Amino acid sequence: MLGRIATPILVVLIGATPALAQSTSWVVPEPSGLALLGIGLAGVAAGRILSRKPPQN
Repeated sequence: MLGRIATPILVVLIGATPALAQSTSWVVPEPSGLALLGIGLAGVAAGRILSRKPPQN
């Protein structure tokens, strides 16, 4: 019973999502090349640290 009621409501909400996304006026600035390089280097450093094996006693 609840599934029959919830299905049309979910279809309407999911269908309205693109229209709601177009109505927002947020402007996200494009990151600079230096910022992207910094994020990449931080990711490499974090990956190397996290992939190390723990020391064996």
